[in-house]
Amino acid sequence: MTRTRKASPLICAFTSVAMALLPWQAIAADTTARHGIAMHGDTKYSEAFPHFDYVNPDAPKGGSLKMAVVANGFDSFNPFVIRGVAAAGINTYLYDTLMEASADEPFSAYGLIAESIETPDDRSYVIFNLREEARFQDGEAITAEDVKFSFDVLTTKGHPFYRNYYADVTEVTVENERRIRFDFGDTDNRELPLILGQLPILPGHYWEDREFGNNGLTPPVGSGPYRIKNFEAGRSITFERVQDYWAEDIGVRKGRFNLNEIRYDYYSDDTVALESFRAGNFDFRVESSAKNWATAYRGDQFDSGRVKTEAIEHGRPAGMQAFAMNTRRKVFSDPKVREALAYAFDFEWANKNLFYGQYTRTSSYFENSELASTGLPEGRELEILEPYRDQLSEDVFTKEYQPPSTSGDGGLRDNLRTALTMLRGAGYEVKDGTMVNSESGDPLEFEILIYQKTFERVVLPFKNNLERLGIDVSVRLVDTNQYIQRIREFDYDITVQGIGQSDSPGNEQREYWHSSNVDVKGSRNYMGVDSPVVDELVNMVIQAPSREELVHRVRALDRVLLHGHYVIPNWYLPKDRIAYWSFLQRPDVVPKNGVDIDNWWVKSTDQ
Repeated sequence: MTRTRKASPLICAFTSVAMALLPWQAIAADTTARHGIAMHGDTKYSEAFPHFDYVNPDAPKGGSLKMAVVANGFDSFNPFVIRGVAAAGINTYLYDTLMEASADEPFSAYGLIAESIETPDDRSYVIFNLREEARFQDGEAITAEDVKFSFDVLTTKGHPFYRNYYADVTEVTVENERRIRFDFGDTDNRELPLILGQLPILPGHYWEDREFGNNGLTPPVGSGPYRIKNFEAGRSITFERVQDYWAEDIGVRKGRFNLNEIRYDYYSDDTVALESFRAGNFDFRVESSAKNWATAYRGDQFDSGRVKTEAIEHGRPAGMQAFAMNTRRKVFSDPKVREALAYAFDFEWANKNLFYGQYTRTSSYFENSELASTGLPEGRELEILEPYRDQLSEDVFTKEYQPPSTSGDGGLRDNLRTALTMLRGAGYEVKDGTMVNSESGDPLEFEILIYQKTFERVVLPFKNNLERLGIDVSVRLVDTNQYIQRIREFDYDITVQGIGQSDSPGNEQREYWHSSNVDVKGSRNYMGVDSPVVDELVNMVIQAPSREELVHRVRALDRVLLHGHYVIPNWYLPKDRIAYWSFLQRPDVVPKNGVDIDNWWVKSTDQ
């Protein structure tokens, strides 16, 4: 998202002769070139800031880092297309963007490849002025033509996400070698200048005689701080730091990307990966299992301090992890059925018996943030929802959403009675121990698709509870590649999905919830949300004119989604659980977005 800034002193500093050398500085009298932009208000960091507050600007360069990926390999170095499975780290390390977002603001971005940005108050267009020194890894200058090529190829041949994300861009104009303009037409989409700043820049000259969707395992030319050093197909990939990286000393890069080499090794099983970490075969691990965190990080290497463990609090929105029901399937087309199934998931039992009491139940798509809806709608939020009253369940206005709980005296028994009553109201009945549709006689049955074996201990008790209602449930464990393909094809009944959110929701909400993505293979509308009201609320979120209005609109969207009963919420933890070998060091300051290994360094090394 975005906001305006004071005029750049660069404009005033140049003489008319210098202006002639830098023609972009003298064009567009109704805007001023700025070093950064925020979604709402002003940026935190001023012109020519030396570095972000959460990095160590004196961090030494050198050393290496080994990390693990739990997946069944990779078959591509192209993360921008729907085809194949891209190697870890490609997007982060191989490609730079026009601008770089800070990790300690809701949504602000500062010039990286772009030296400055121009946009009018109405945000009807944006102009990026590129740095003269910006280079691809083969030494070729990054030009406005490369920016246009990147936009065109990503929105026409790339993942459907890009077409949705940049759907409101109506025209792209290369004004000169280092100046490019994007026009937005008739829209109030104030986020567009910022999200265009997120555009990864690809070298047009490299791709001119190559097919963009068929890159396979040929290492491409990038624009970022690392290049591919070597790889073993499907098993490992190593990145090496670009020694003459052009952006190393600018404010958004100072103190970051300090390691000379970063290697990812692939493991097909997380238990094996954990043991490999304990044995010293890789260096840094983010722990996702509460059981592992409570029981596995013990031994001499931990007692001696050779391996450190930390649970570091963060302030980022938790989003929604949940059992996501695919409403494209007939069995989940009725929201009453979806609501009933939620009563069979016993979070309190799971938290106590499986998670060592570490988690909190999720009750919002924007959990752990001010964007989450609470109580009943009132004030501005009620005003937003009121025009849609006839199209929404009355519960939206009269009932605070809370996921079913077993914390009361009745426990799961009462919840299952409630579920049975709701299913009967939805046209089901139990015959010979099987829940069937009263009219068709079809049994209520479905499959839960997972790829992590460790998640079976969560899913199987849920399956058993559903079977007590006469519902036939199967659990299908598949490898990661098959899982990815089935998710892209919407080939599942229920799956566990994590839908992340930022402090400044915008265009990505179209990808999550808008009806235009229901049948777009590879989109992130996992549940098949198809609602005119949701569509309008998504558009309102994208067009929010202020932070205050954004909060009200997001809360309204959150409330409508929750009462649509598309998911059965799981849980969240407002901490990053990390373990790392002690030769790694991190900055003292952790930004609100949490731990970022790319700000770390090696304690002592030959530089």
